[in-house]
Parts: sequence; structure tokens; C-alpha cells
Amino acid sequence: MEGAGVADSDSDADFGFLTAPGAPFAVEDGVYVSGPRTLREFVETTWAFGERPFLVAETGTYTYGEFFAAASALANRLIDVYGLRQGDRAVVAMRNHPEWQIAFWATQLAGLVTVPLNAWWTEDEFAYALGDCAPAVLLVDGERLPRVEKWARGRARVVVFHHEGPVGDLGEGCERYEDLPVPDPAGTPAPPTVGIRPEDDATISYTSGTTGRPKGAVATQLAQAGAVMNPRYTAAVSALAKGMIPGQGPAPVNLMTFPFFHAAAFTTVYALMSVGGTAVLMRKWDAEQALSLIERHRVTHYSGVPTTALQLLDAAERHGVALESLTHLNTGGAAAPPGIVARLMARYGPGVEPRNGYGLTETCGGVTANFGAQYRRHPGSVGRATPATEARIAGPDGRALPEGEVGELWLRGQSLVRGYWRDPEATAAAFTEDGWFRTGDLATVRDGGLITIVDRIKDMIIRGGENVYCVEVEAVLHDHPDVADAAVFGVPHAVLGEEVAAVVVPRDGAAPTPDELRAHVGRSLAAFKVPVHVVLRDDPLPRNATGKILKRELRAGMPPGSGA
Repeated sequence: MEGAGVADSDSDADFGFLTAPGAPFAVEDGVYVSGPRTLREFVETTWAFGERPFLVAETGTYTYGEFFAAASALANRLIDVYGLRQGDRAVVAMRNHPEWQIAFWATQLAGLVTVPLNAWWTEDEFAYALGDCAPAVLLVDGERLPRVEKWARGRARVVVFHHEGPVGDLGEGCERYEDLPVPDPAGTPAPPTVGIRPEDDATISYTSGTTGRPKGAVATQLAQAGAVMNPRYTAAVSALAKGMIPGQGPAPVNLMTFPFFHAAAFTTVYALMSVGGTAVLMRKWDAEQALSLIERHRVTHYSGVPTTALQLLDAAERHGVALESLTHLNTGGAAAPPGIVARLMARYGPGVEPRNGYGLTETCGGVTANFGAQYRRHPGSVGRATPATEARIAGPDGRALPEGEVGELWLRGQSLVRGYWRDPEATAAAFTEDGWFRTGDLATVRDGGLITIVDRIKDMIIRGGENVYCVEVEAVLHDHPDVADAAVFGVPHAVLGEEVAAVVVPRDGAAPTPDELRAHVGRSLAAFKVPVHVVLRDDPLPRNATGKILKRELRAGMPPGSGA
């Protein structure tokens, strides 16, 4: 598997010619030969899309020309007015406003290191990350301003977006973006003249921090450029497998529900920008509004965590909406229940292509992909690695395991980060000397390269010496018609060490019993994998902003007596 990309597709054809020497996705020394080397090199090509709509939101629409003009103007201001210099850190923290993208790309055009922060963090969480990366400028929306202004006072300049009230006591250190001159796309200012190299740092993205303080994963320009190429390759294989020519046909219109700071959002946005596609934005997720936006904008691609995708399908069935314009349903950010593929097929046939994949903050987005008929045949898999990504299923000694055996997934390739910001100990713990990244995920590989994520190492339950993989049990629970969501985890047991517990959210109007759910699991899995404790919950499962279930909260909330 190491060094191999996708060789299978909807029709099981071999698309190796895409990666042959001289081909669009040829790889030499682990790097795409014909791809961009920096994000600035990539974004400058999007100016050619001119009047095509790029960012569509309740607050207005930006064409590619307007977007590039605004990003260039802000980039010049960051250097000429604020006096920032190449390598300075620039924080971006706001909702999925169109201006998030303007702020991000302005900092890239200026040669800064962009730090996209989790918009839902508290003041204390922001203070930790700000103190860690020490930015020279903060580009935030009005909602975030009260959470960062205390730290920013006397330390950094602030540009605030979508804010009508007072800017506090930051004085000249803070200005409203809306007060700045509106750039004219017809006379687009040239971006600042800075010499950006592939080896320069491009971004610092903080991990989700579900097990402790988040770490700043540092990606070089070359790594982010690799992340640009990965979804291009997936799109090319998908098109060829359906008998289409890559790049032809109408540009995609994507309902964008991933928060922009999320690694999966970068994959989605890079894919859109590569072909002049449109991102339809939502201020806040709402399934009913999503249906309306899909119809109004003739959305072709849906991108979101599995939970929102399932809610969208529920809403469509509830209202009898056919989703006629939709051609792709992409999930990421968390494990997708295998049953989602069968549900799509039963309701919409092959007209809506399912797609999922695997990626992390440390991979700058998706580095595997599963889609189309291959996904329908292997709904539990996350697909194969992209051409510039190597994958290894490693045993305890780090050696590659044979197909079918479970081990830790290790990754190496162009889009991997170089390490953690000012944290050599964490970097050494996560990366081997020869560049392999230890993901912390248990996985297996079969069928010549298809990767299946089995569980997080830290989430695996060891019950009386037997391994129980939570993802496997969760998948069976999701197959029950009365289950809307489920989480499985271990609770302590005096004799067995751990035993299996599950928290289940029933579908609206359904009332499954714990015994019924246990029996359902028992029909598919061995007895030691059946949850001993099943708790029914009316409220949604707690998740962080990237869609991952916060199992620590669920475990702490288990009723007395469970795990005794």
C-alpha cells in the first residue's frame, strides 16, 4: 500500500495514467510535479474566473473578481498600513462569512502565516491559542471581538468584520472592515510583492483539543499546495469513472456547512476554487433552511459532517423534497455510518454520488477518498490514499502489517504538516524520524488499498482481554430504524477492566427500548461487543465544532451503577 494511490473506481478501471510521468497528477519525491508550490500561486489563478459567483451568503455575494480585489486590497493594507512583515502570524476567527475567505487569502497574499481559530471557543480558549502563536493582527467578526480584545490590547492590531457597535477601548489598534474603501474589481490592485517560498510556513491550525490543550499544527506552503491537489485528483477519477472528461460541464455549487477553520472545509473550498465553483454559505446549520438554499441556488454538492447530512435527508423525506439538483453528498469530519450509502441509493438511486474520506488537521484536509460505486460496494471504508500520500498500517514495532490486520494508521506525504508550533516534544511523539505521522487511529486495509478506520486507539474498549471497536458497534446501532445517533465507549469494570456502554438518540416519534437495541446489536456482533449499558437520550449528542462526539462528557454523565 505504501506509495500507492487510487487504482480502483466506479467501474474498477485503472486510472494509473493520471499519475504517469508527464500526467496531471504525476508525483516525484512525494510531491505533485505539476501542482502549485504555494497558496499564493494557486489563488492568483482564480482571478481568471472573473464574474463567476464564488461566495454566496445572506449578507451578499462575491464574484471571484470582487473576492480577489478585496483580498489584494486588504493584503496591501496589512503590509503598507499595519507594517506587518512576512512570517508574522495573522489570526482569522469568525463565522462562515464570505469575508472569512477574504481575510484568509489576504494574509496569504501578504506572505503571513495564517492561524484559523475555532470560532466557537471561549475567551479563555482564545487566550491560550493567542498567547501560543503571538499574532501581530487579528481578523475577527463582531461576535468574536469581546472574546479577544482583552488579549489584543497592546499586543496586536484588530480588523473587525460585521460589527456595528463600539470597538471597545482598543482605539487606533482596531478598525472596522466595513469602513475601509471598497476595492474596484475593474482596477484590481496587485497583491503585495513578497517572495513566498514552498518551504515557508503557511498556516498554523489548532487541533480540536478533545483530550487536552490544542496543539498548533504547522503546514508549509508546499503542504497546503498538496492539499489543493488532493481533491482535484479525486474529482478527476470520479469524472472519468462516469465516462466524463474532468473539468468539463457546469461548475459545482456547494452548500458549505463545514466551519471554515475545519480541515474538511479547506478540502471543499480548494476543490471549488480550482474549477470556479460556488460556495453557498449558512450562518448557522438548519436542515429546513438547507433545503430552501438547495432549491434556490440549484445546489449540486452537499458538504458536511455525517450528522448534518442525515438531518438533511430526514428533512427532505419529511417534506417530500426530491433534491433534484443534488449530484454529490460529501461527508467528513467524523465517521460516516455505513447505512447512509444504502439510504441514498434507496431514495435517489445512482443520481446522487456518495463521497467520504479521511483527513486530519495534521494532513491539511482529506488524503483518502471513497466515492460512487466503490463507496456503495465498501460503505465502511474511507477509500484509498491520494497519489502524494503514503499510508501504512503499523504494528507496535512500526513495521507494516499485512492486509486485513488491524494496526495504527501512519501517513506520510506532501500535505502533512511539519510538526507542532514551538512544541518539539509533541512533534517527536507524533512523527517518526523518517517522516511518518502516527494518526492515533486504528485501521485495516483490504482489497488492494481500501482503508477502513476501526477506532481511535484511545477509544478502543478492552473487555476481559477482547478488543471492542466502538465504530463497529456504532455502525450496527445506526442501522436500527429507530436510531438517529449513537455513541459507544467503555466504562470501568472491576473484573473485566472495561465493559461496553452506549448512548442512543432515538428518531423523532420512535421509542426503542435498551433491550431491543441490545438484541439488534447481538444479531450482528459477538456477545462481548453488545453494550451492557444503553442510555436513551432526547438531546443531541455533545460534539465539538468539528463534529466529533465528546465521549468524555457522555461517560461522565452515565447513571450511577454503570461500570461498577
